[in-house]
Amino acid sequence: MRSQTTPPAAITLVMCGDAASARESGAIAGAVEGIIQARGGTSFADAVELARPRILEGSAVWLLAHDTAPHERALERLVGTLERSPSAAIVAPKLVHTDNEREIVSLGVSMTTLGRAVELAAGELDQGQHDGSDDALGADIRGMLIRGEVRDALRPDPALAGADLGLDLGVRARLGGGRVVLAPSARVSVSPDGPAALPTARGRRAFATRLAQLHRRLAYAPAIAVPLHWLSLLPLALWRSMTDLIGKRPEAVAPEWAAAVTAMFRFGAIARSRARIRSFRTSSWSSIAPLRVSSSDLRRRLDDGHGSEGGSASELRFFSGGGAWAVLAALVVSLATFTTILAWPVLGGGALLPLRETVGALWNDAAWGLRGLGVDVVGPADPFAGVLAVLGSLWPGAPSFSLVLLWVLALPLAVLGGWFAATRVTDRAGLRIFAGIVWALAPTFLTALVDGRPAGVLVHLLLPWLFHAAAVAHRSWGAAGAASLLFAAVAACAPSLAPALLLLWVVALGITLAGARIRGAVRLLWVPVPAVALFAPLVLWQLRHGDILAVLADPGSVWNGPQATADAAGRLALATGFPTGDMAGWASWLGVELAPWVAVLLAPLALLALASSVAPRWRAGITLLVVALSGLATAFLAVGVAVSFAQGEPVAIWPGSGLSLAWVGVTGAALVTLDTALSMPRVRVLSAAVAGLSIAVCAVPALAAFHSDSSELTDGPASTLPAYVAAQAGADRQIGTLVLTPQNDGGLATEVAWGGSETLSAQTTILSTATELRGADLTTLAVDLLSARDFDAADELGMTGISYVLVAQVSGEESDRARSLRTAAVTSLDQRAGFVQAGSTDRGVLYRLEADASPRAPLSSAEQATARLVITIQLVLLLAALLLSVPTRASRRAARARSRIVGRAPEEPLVLPRHPEDREDSDDPEDPGTSREHDGVSAVAGTTDDGSSGTPEPDASSESGSPSSPHQDAETDPGDAVDHDAGTKGHVGPDSEQDERERR
Repeated sequence: MRSQTTPPAAITLVMCGDAASARESGAIAGAVEGIIQARGGTSFADAVELARPRILEGSAVWLLAHDTAPHERALERLVGTLERSPSAAIVAPKLVHTDNEREIVSLGVSMTTLGRAVELAAGELDQGQHDGSDDALGADIRGMLIRGEVRDALRPDPALAGADLGLDLGVRARLGGGRVVLAPSARVSVSPDGPAALPTARGRRAFATRLAQLHRRLAYAPAIAVPLHWLSLLPLALWRSMTDLIGKRPEAVAPEWAAAVTAMFRFGAIARSRARIRSFRTSSWSSIAPLRVSSSDLRRRLDDGHGSEGGSASELRFFSGGGAWAVLAALVVSLATFTTILAWPVLGGGALLPLRETVGALWNDAAWGLRGLGVDVVGPADPFAGVLAVLGSLWPGAPSFSLVLLWVLALPLAVLGGWFAATRVTDRAGLRIFAGIVWALAPTFLTALVDGRPAGVLVHLLLPWLFHAAAVAHRSWGAAGAASLLFAAVAACAPSLAPALLLLWVVALGITLAGARIRGAVRLLWVPVPAVALFAPLVLWQLRHGDILAVLADPGSVWNGPQATADAAGRLALATGFPTGDMAGWASWLGVELAPWVAVLLAPLALLALASSVAPRWRAGITLLVVALSGLATAFLAVGVAVSFAQGEPVAIWPGSGLSLAWVGVTGAALVTLDTALSMPRVRVLSAAVAGLSIAVCAVPALAAFHSDSSELTDGPASTLPAYVAAQAGADRQIGTLVLTPQNDGGLATEVAWGGSETLSAQTTILSTATELRGADLTTLAVDLLSARDFDAADELGMTGISYVLVAQVSGEESDRARSLRTAAVTSLDQRAGFVQAGSTDRGVLYRLEADASPRAPLSSAEQATARLVITIQLVLLLAALLLSVPTRASRRAARARSRIVGRAPEEPLVLPRHPEDREDSDDPEDPGTSREHDGVSAVAGTTDDGSSGTPEPDASSESGSPSSPHQDAETDPGDAVDHDAGTKGHVGPDSEQDERERR
């Protein structure tokens, strides 16, 4: 202040905290006219109000804070501008950064139609481009000079919580007939953490800016519109929460609701603000309109019109690199393998069952409530039912046909998933195709297809996408949102993978924290949240019933089909990558003795994977080997755990899901070796060809199983119940059928199915893993039906809602004891009053009740409240994850500006696509779509982890999200540390050296 060429008439100092040191300082005492001590939390507006009574009459007011350092001629130029502009009520300087005076912090502020504050020059390099501007709607309050005649009317509003103070003063000045004049030649250095600046913490900043916007909206609105704005606060908070999630700003959701609730109950503050405006206003609101920022202006201001300032680290090249051709070839192979499946309306066999007839019934099976099996069985649905609901909704006219399409498209979808997963490991198009083929021909995947295991097929199709998203989940909220949904889907299809996935998640979290990437760790913390929400009701149910291991049971229909056992032979098959003892069909071709030698065909891939631990990118190689070991350990443990039962027989957990996870690690590790360790192109091509051809040969028996009648797949049935019941239960009517199945050991199995069939989505692990009765006990009634006891059996069954009784035959070979019991059951029911035989079908003898059965008992009030709570929490979290995963222009830019490869070592060469002339002149035997290393000058080609090369998507409407800055990407954070893959050294040709320099 002493260095000012035009010294101030008086300085009033307001100390927010202890003022003893200031009072004891002779230098300060001689410079100020008074010192006011205030509380430590006093806002800037309140501090100005404390000092206002001490200001000399008629004097202009210059507002400064301890973080503002005016340049020596600042006050002189502010005063000169004020004197030259009689209409100016406020003069604002150019604020520059304390550490870099070439960077503009603020020079004028405006607002959109809905009141969102917009900085006019923040963050720009000061090249004098704005020095001709002299009119603005508002300005930053720091360094602002207010004319003495209006100083009492233009006081900072404490209700704004420290945000938009200068903008509000400018609006009020304009309504009072004055204006805000900018003085770019007057410069004031400011720091971002002062008392007059916005909070530096993201949450507090979002709260302050949103609260100020809502308060100004209520203060500026016409009186008749205030109630409407007040009623819209909470709906707008919900809408903006959704846009915040889409915009990858989840940290703004809680401040959004806090600001809305706070603004709703500040009636006194709103009344005072409106009174200040009313007392000073002499102009209409139309005088402000020319200075507002329109949506198109805002878009131009925040969007530079380019795709990625830093350039693309690598192009995807799905079509030009041959990925599309590989998927198309896989489709041809799939059609040749499953020739007649498309003509089947329903896919059956193995663990396959029909789906519900309507989409609504599918989603009902996925919700907490009455289960589709048993009587009065109320509880959580298996998360797998939600996956089936999504799948069935893709073909709403006939949901069961979606399984047919899944089987036909399984091979091309597997190639597609494997290809995209490989983009996280290599830029070479040939190796990406290799990965897609290897993934699609995995023995565990082909076995699941041939044996009819829908959960195993879905797990294998989802895992590469989980790897693709989870590998970069620390980089962006979009990837974290997608990874969280895929994590939940994979865990839903294979709960036995949950421990391994959680272990890998903890490892990833530790690696991220070790790199001091706090925001990346926060994103990773979100990944398991949707899965936890889906599994929490089931976990609590099993805990209450004392069997927590039952949570790991395979969902869907429990089928005691072929799989590796817990003995030495079974574990040997697992160790070599085969989930069944027949070695993916080779036992029927070579015999049981020679079949184990088929594992030699997988040896080349295994050797390539092991070599990744000593490759240049050894960190990524070892991490992928850990993934492989976790999957293999899961498979080894699964075959020894039997928590599900099929007709009273214990069934071990399917080990194929663990082998699919292991296949991810093995394939990825092999790619690391091929991409980095084998530098000679011919050696790389030969190694990949040997490994790929070996796996293709290994897949031949499985691909031929459908045509050699070795597959479990069948045409239907469309219903597991007789056609008469299916017709009566059209559109998934809740008609109950009691199924009595005499067992070969002389026992009697009872089951109650609701609707026209037992369906895949109606299966539930709370029944398949039960070791005691669940729901109403019908065992005594079922036995009495077949006994000589004289009672009104039809009436008792009708009270439970059961309308039909089916005496079924046990699957497979029927023993004499089972046949005798079935004959006795038919004879007993024929003699029972109230039962009418509806006919003998291929599914058994069907009886119907003469009298109409009672409707199925609905949920109680308490159960309905529980169902609403569970469904609401799950839907909110899943919706949040879905909105986070929606790609935006900003997220796509940020992704393109980063290397797709994760874990790249700095010393690795950068793989660049070859130009057409290079391909014509080269004798490199590698595929034309692949990349090569060029001799030449070493250049750095990469971006730092702050993602500064990405540009956020502009906000066309002030209600679509939080304020954005063109220098702050919506996906990445400057606070994150640099990844190992953030910057890479590459070799580029001499012709491209200049282009590379310009790009950097």
